[in-house]
Order: sequence, then C-alpha cells, then structure tokens
Amino acid sequence: MKRCLFAALFALAAAPAFAQDAFPSRPITMIVPFPPGGVADITARPTSAAMEKILKQPVVITNRPGAGGAVGNAALANAKPDGYTIIMALSSITVIPAADTLFGRKPAYSLDQFMPIALISADPTLLVVHPSLPVKSLQELLALAKSKPGQLSYSSSGIYGALHMPMEMFLHAAKLKMRHVPTTGGGPAITALLGGHVEMTAGGPAAISSHVKAGKLRTVVSWGATRHAAYPDVPTFKELGYDIEYYIWAGMFAPRGTPEPVMKVLRDAARKVVDDPDFKSTMAKVNSPIQYMDAPEFSKYWEADGKRLAALVKVVGKVEAKK
Repeated sequence: MKRCLFAALFALAAAPAFAQDAFPSRPITMIVPFPPGGVADITARPTSAAMEKILKQPVVITNRPGAGGAVGNAALANAKPDGYTIIMALSSITVIPAADTLFGRKPAYSLDQFMPIALISADPTLLVVHPSLPVKSLQELLALAKSKPGQLSYSSSGIYGALHMPMEMFLHAAKLKMRHVPTTGGGPAITALLGGHVEMTAGGPAAISSHVKAGKLRTVVSWGATRHAAYPDVPTFKELGYDIEYYIWAGMFAPRGTPEPVMKVLRDAARKVVDDPDFKSTMAKVNSPIQYMDAPEFSKYWEADGKRLAALVKVVGKVEAKK
C-alpha cells in the first residue's frame, strides 16, 4: 500500500515537468519601441517573419513608442522573463539611462534588466537634407549653417535618441548651432523632413533609401568608417577631417532572468533568421547591412558602445524639450 502511495505521489510530482510545453508553444510578442517607418521597425518586420517560419509560432510586432524609446524599453525590462516578450531595440537603449542619471532622475530602466539575444544590423548613419536646401556637400552645408547660426533645423527620434546623438557629434565637432526638433521616432523624423518642416536629419539606410531613390531626400555625408556600398559617392566625416563615427544598430533582447534553454531557442532562431533568403532580400532592398552577432559577442559590443555613448551624453550635456 505504501509502495503504491509513494509511486502515485512521485507520478504527481513529476507530471508538471513532463507536461510542460516546449518553448515556444504560443505567440511571441516583439516590442518595437518606436513608431513604424524607422530602423527598428523596418528591421523587426522581416526578422519576425523569418522567426515565425523557424519557430512555427506567430511573432507579433507591437509598436510601443514614447520618450525616445524609453517606454518600449521599460516595457520589455518589466516583462515576464519567459521568452514570450522580446524587443528589437536600437543603440539608444544604452543612452536613456545615462541621460536620466545626468538629470538626476530615476532611470526608466537599468541595462542589467536585459539579456542580449543577437545583433541583427548596424547601419552607418547618413546625413540627409530636404532637396530645397541649396547644399550638395558637407562644405556647402557648413558654410550655410555658419551664415545662419541656430536657424537651420534637424529632426530626430527624440532627445538623446538614436538620431539625436550623431547630429550632436557633428555639431560639436564642427562647432555649429542648429535647432533640434525631436519627434517620437525615426519614421516621424523622416516624415517631418519630407514635409519640409526641418532641413535635415540623420537616418539609417533602411529608413531613407526609398526616399533618396525617389529624389525626395539628398544624402550629404556618412558617419560610417568607410563609404556605404549603396552610396559610393557619399563621403564619410572621417574622409573630410572629422573624427566621428556612428552606427544605428538594431538588436534583440529578452528580459533578465529568461531561462537559458529558452534563450538558446531564441539565439538559434536569430542565427537562422540572418541566413533566411527572404530576410536577406528585404534587408538588401533597403540597403541595410546585416551585422549578425550572437549573444556573447553582442554583449561585448554593446558594453563598449554603451561606454562610448554614455561619454557622449556627458559631452552633449542637458538638453531640455522645448515647450
């Protein structure tokens, strides 16, 4: 009798482990902390489509814009660490806590709340202007900006965001003043430029390529270390004597505490995504170079990039939103 009772209890105790569904057994939510139209969204959509084929489950994009990406980033940081909520974040994920600290306010999240899954892309940022602006080179832009200090304007994805930081790099290096017009994301920043509400912006190739091809925007200079293959006639800042370099990278993260077996599934899926023919084709069409790194390598890259951007925040100093 005791032996039967023990066997029954053992079976009950073991049942949950055997009954547990393999990951993933239901849809995964991929947060994009910006509106549609920017680098994060443009990268996330083909990524999610490829992941669905690999994982055999829907990977649903949820745009959570606000505060230069802080709203969506914080949502991921506080999500249940079960692998069913991940994020396609930009390089600005590292800047926001540094900016919060600069202002003496409690950060919206801390970087140790995230676990890197993989780096997907790293776009060398390009400075683009509205066709009505009478400049076709950096030299012409510098001359015009110096003749109109504080009058030329540029849009960004938000204060201290992924498009604000490269512009601040440029303005500090060239000792220029311009009017900053922050928006809620890369898509709205480009929309503001297309509408003629500002004269320029910094943008990733993925977000600007179709507008450049249509003649609606003009490329002037690149923050890349070398010239972009799709824009061979566009010089880099380094070529022109400015030691500045900047990339808008897009990478996937999960909340801290996500089980290692689940992380392995997500990492394996990301590795397969970048080899997916449809994914490659989509990224090629928007001139966005794939720069895959698995979690260990991506973690080192993220740490180094984070230190550089945190130092830049101190150089930029306090930037308040204008009412």
